[in-house]
Amino acid sequence: MNQMSHSRRRFLQATASAVVGPMIAPTSILGGSRTAPSNRITMGVIGLGSMGMGNLQNLLRESDVQVVAVCDVHDRHYRDLKPGEGTPFGREPAQARVEKHYAETENVPSFKGCDTYNDFRELCTRDDIDAVVVATPDHWHAVCTLEALRNGKDVYCEKPVTHLFAEGQAICREVERRSAIVQIGSQQRSKTRFRVPVESVLNGHLGKIQMVEVGLPTGPSQPRTEPSEASDPPTGLDYDLWCGPSEKLPYIFARHHRFWRMHYAYGGGQIMDWIGHHNDIAHWSLGLDVSGPEEVEAVNWTFPETEIYNTPVNYEIRCRYAGGISISISNRHDPGIRWKGENGWMYVDRRAIDASKKEWILESFDRGPIKLYPSNNHLRNFLDCIRTRKECIAPAEIGHRSITPGHLGLISQMVGRSLHWNPQTETIMGDLEAEKLLKKVDYRKPWRLV
Repeated sequence: MNQMSHSRRRFLQATASAVVGPMIAPTSILGGSRTAPSNRITMGVIGLGSMGMGNLQNLLRESDVQVVAVCDVHDRHYRDLKPGEGTPFGREPAQARVEKHYAETENVPSFKGCDTYNDFRELCTRDDIDAVVVATPDHWHAVCTLEALRNGKDVYCEKPVTHLFAEGQAICREVERRSAIVQIGSQQRSKTRFRVPVESVLNGHLGKIQMVEVGLPTGPSQPRTEPSEASDPPTGLDYDLWCGPSEKLPYIFARHHRFWRMHYAYGGGQIMDWIGHHNDIAHWSLGLDVSGPEEVEAVNWTFPETEIYNTPVNYEIRCRYAGGISISISNRHDPGIRWKGENGWMYVDRRAIDASKKEWILESFDRGPIKLYPSNNHLRNFLDCIRTRKECIAPAEIGHRSITPGHLGLISQMVGRSLHWNPQTETIMGDLEAEKLLKKVDYRKPWRLV
């Protein structure tokens, strides 16, 4: 950690300890209607697609944050729409949004504009940045996060925390080594709708849990947009850097913005896009945050009718845990999480919540002595933890463990058999071929996982 970053971190910690409780100092103490510039958390955002822009907008609403830099390999794009249609994304619209915000709503004499970068490494080496948001495609999550951590930054990284299993292990080691604050974007942990059923399960209202069904979306069997032919990358996109450590496939619009996740070179399909949400809640409810299954088997997978995508359309991952609990992760279940226990059932997703006994899902119901970490704003929780150095509600290891069944499911599908997993040592037992495939990191030169 460089000296200036270390000094800023000590200052932020000292500020937090000088006020009552772990929260940010009130603006009335600091003077004026906004937080003093010297007490602000300076932020950079890497990846300015849909999630990155959403995170950026949320940061601009926080009075104790100052965004000073943004980074993207694409200057301006419109996601999966034609140029000029809809909302623009990329580093130029992001810069304009930041500078417009501070010009219109802030009184920040120290603000000298928002810098833009094509290469995330230049942003990460800046001494005046405390923390970064990583909202890139999945194949960049680990490289960007590790670069930020090694430069003394705290990190908010979108889910899934990594594209490859070994990357997750590397991030967990780096976080522990540096006592860094990392929040994974599994934001359902910061929603009351999900916290309520989890507390009900943990307090035993359903009795012994017999089965949990985790319902994820179905993958596409055909291109989701056009054009679907190989072409030259558009002007303003550094496509070689966009591909980065992964294979440089021919540029195809239908496999780029938004739909990159449907090819294993860059994402993990609908499984890895959503497992960090719904399976994360299933693990949380069963006390498995830093554990995992003992046996995993991929069954009944089907694949696209196009070569543009290669992640599954239909799938099931059957997981058996200690104590006889089973979790089935599949697109054939209702979207969300369904618990089946000896005393009844309960179900939740982002649009609905239900139970065989309605009082279990009432916020006013006293669910028992087990009370979960309260967070009602995922990004705010991250910012508060930067100051207090308290672990976030969705730290790196929890994010890594939540998606591990997805990594194992892919390997089970590849080798065509069930896998026996040791969650303590994080090894596949009795299957050297599967173990090597799981831990493989085959980056394109010159990128490497140190």
